[in-house]
Amino acid sequence: MTTPRDLLIVTLDVAPMRPLERGDLSLALAGAELIDLLDAEALRIEDDRIVPGLCPPTGDRLLDEAASSFVGRPPYEPVGDWLWRRGRGLSPAYLDALAAAGQITRRRHGWLPLRAGEAVPVDSAARRHAMDRWASDEPVLASLAAAIGVREQPEGDAAGAVGDAAVTVLAAVNDAVMELEAERQRRAIEEAAFDNVWRGE
Repeated sequence: MTTPRDLLIVTLDVAPMRPLERGDLSLALAGAELIDLLDAEALRIEDDRIVPGLCPPTGDRLLDEAASSFVGRPPYEPVGDWLWRRGRGLSPAYLDALAAAGQITRRRHGWLPLRAGEAVPVDSAARRHAMDRWASDEPVLASLAAAIGVREQPEGDAAGAVGDAAVTVLAAVNDAVMELEAERQRRAIEEAAFDNVWRGE
């Protein structure tokens, strides 16, 4: 299993502290891909930019897609920019991958068998692996989950536990999620102001 798949299973299995936004999850999944590819030495981080390395196939289609999407020449791409580009539509892609592997199912709603229900993990080795990582407070998984509101930020020195490059990725995920939330708030204010104009307030 990969960190993105573990993260997705955790988000489906654990009640979040606040409503989980699909865009936030997609950004966190992209960050999880970078962490795994760092471990595979498929990239290194220099001055907050992604420098591709040698990357034999990982055995995971989505991770291989992520590795193939890196900008291959200087000045390379900032981590934050790649997260936005890669994250677009990423959570549905991972849901589809888990469904195709038989690792999630859809809970039906009442008597409407054709209505798509919420995705729930099935009892599987993949789910047990993800929840073992979760229960152990593994720093990367815990930090990614905290960024999207599934849990509080873990205590301790993340840099000492995961290394400077991974900390750079985790910080970029946090920044991107906060930027997305600020954009949602701005749009909500604009829509409320527009509604007030129509009501004559």
